[in-house]
Amino acid sequence: MPVNRRGVPVHVVVLTAFLGLAAPAAAQAGGTLPLVSVGDKWPQAQETYVIRVSAQDAGKPLGLEVYSPTFNLADYVDGRRADGYFGDELYAKNEPFETTFTLSGAGGTVLERRFSLNREHTWESLFSGGLGAGTYTLKVTSKGNGKNSFALRVAEPFRLETSDFSVNARSTDAEPLLAARVNVTADWVGQTLNLLNYDVDGPLEAELWAEQPGGRRVNLTPSENGKTATDAFRITPDLVGEWRLYIRVLGTTKQYSNAIRFSFRRGDQPITGSVGGFEVPGGVKIANQLLVDVVDPQGRPIPGASYQLVGDAVVRPVLPPGYLPVSGTLIQGTGNIVSSTEIRYQPGFTKIRFVARPPQGQLLIEAVAVFAGQRIPLTGVPFQVGGQTLATPATVPLAPGEYPVTPTAVPGSSVTPPAAGRVTDSGTERVTIEYRPLVDLTLITSPDVLNLCDVTQLTAVAKTEFPYRLTGKVNLNLPAGWSTDYPLDVTGEFGQGAPLRLKVPVRVCRSDTAEAVLDPAGLRTTGQARVRNPGGANVTRTVQGGARASLNKSVDAAAQGQGYVVTLVFTVDSTLENVRLIDPLPAAGAQPAVRGPLQVQGPSLANLNPRLDGDAIVLTRVIPGTYTLTYTLFSDQPGDRVVTAPDLSW
Repeated sequence: MPVNRRGVPVHVVVLTAFLGLAAPAAAQAGGTLPLVSVGDKWPQAQETYVIRVSAQDAGKPLGLEVYSPTFNLADYVDGRRADGYFGDELYAKNEPFETTFTLSGAGGTVLERRFSLNREHTWESLFSGGLGAGTYTLKVTSKGNGKNSFALRVAEPFRLETSDFSVNARSTDAEPLLAARVNVTADWVGQTLNLLNYDVDGPLEAELWAEQPGGRRVNLTPSENGKTATDAFRITPDLVGEWRLYIRVLGTTKQYSNAIRFSFRRGDQPITGSVGGFEVPGGVKIANQLLVDVVDPQGRPIPGASYQLVGDAVVRPVLPPGYLPVSGTLIQGTGNIVSSTEIRYQPGFTKIRFVARPPQGQLLIEAVAVFAGQRIPLTGVPFQVGGQTLATPATVPLAPGEYPVTPTAVPGSSVTPPAAGRVTDSGTERVTIEYRPLVDLTLITSPDVLNLCDVTQLTAVAKTEFPYRLTGKVNLNLPAGWSTDYPLDVTGEFGQGAPLRLKVPVRVCRSDTAEAVLDPAGLRTTGQARVRNPGGANVTRTVQGGARASLNKSVDAAAQGQGYVVTLVFTVDSTLENVRLIDPLPAAGAQPAVRGPLQVQGPSLANLNPRLDGDAIVLTRVIPGTYTLTYTLFSDQPGDRVVTAPDLSW
């Protein structure tokens, strides 16, 4: 008899975590209890089931299959019930009836199949492939004046969960049938589990009960026509575990089939229980089974990839973000390849493979030593990029994006991290790590104090702690008065533990400074040599009256090569007036010689305020004793040419 569909909306409670539905059909001793989708005036416009895919189960075959998705006109039409009755009922003759199955997830619709009228019950594969991690919703909607019974199942370890669902209890099934399983967890203790049923049409139609943990049966209240009955259970520790909900049609029923709605609540909050499951009879082949692989070019399944069905004849891949289609192949079955992302097929056993690749480009990473304008390639220098540690030069395949390159420190150099490499699909970006070697240049003079025109050795050394070889040239620049017969340059390689060295013996005839230059770096340094006393002269004079005086002159190189120190020692045994100490300055040279400030030491009673008169130093009055006069002589003449002979007069 027709189902009364004038019910009020019903709020169903389903337990949040249904676990352990191994082989649902095995628990249904009397056969498969059909789910049902009612076309018009049912409390809920569509039946909704949830499928959860964990990260560890992503990509596993879902195996979503349906029995009798079409409306069978031979089931119950015009008051007749045929053999093999499953519960389809059409209440208006010659009117259309259609049922749509839609599976969708966060990324949109995965499949949508529409089934209309026929005269047989078929076994259909809705979705055999794998899905990415996430929560998916299967919605079943019917249009037309009737109801369509069907059965659903998914492969292990997946479950069909729902909080509100409809079943079709049939008068052909006298045995109790399992409708759903609900898992009560320990955190429910002290709360209320509500089991609701709608539109059973009274206690003469069917009996309902729950099997609590431990196997204890608790009868449930059958709802009246168009009404809802609620059974509330206060959860205690002994009620924690799996609850099973059963229904059995009684012999007093007045209907061939009866659409009944169940709901599960914890308090007033919906919770999900597990439903569905059936066994395909032996020897029966699932119709329209579609197997779709979405793999990478190496044939490996792409994590998170799936496929989408459009109607009954079109399949398209669903690729993770960024993946690019490569090809589509019809491995088995009949159809045609429209593109790498669409294949049209004819119903039957069909196997399809889509190949896609992740977007990928390359970073070419190299290292160079920047030395005096030269760029010297460096091999084997470690670096990090994209979580990998590699050595230069290296070409690294990477997904598009920006990748910082982290260089490692190289002894004897400085380095600045380069700008991040930007990878584009199918492109190659170059990143160069620039190391700047730290180089030292020294010049050693040994000995650095020597006699006039003696020989010293100059040693110029270019060195670095940089472990890679550098090429350079060391030059020596000698001042005037320094000479050698040896080469003043050397070219070669130097690096960590292997300096570039130039040794040259040099004859030094004046205090001065040599220079070492490292090319092409342009580094410069200096080394000094000081010449000891370049020479001296004496003069003694006796005059009328018996007065006697002597003058001794000595010349020494000044400290740090800053000119010469001239010392005049004047000794007298009588008092004299206007004594003239004649001390000519050296002639020639690029610049005239210059006498620095004069300092005088002698007897305290003497007039020690000398004055200069040309080449003469005039002492106004001296008394017997010794007088020392010093000054600094500045001359560009070598040491052997700065000594001039002194003289005395008064």
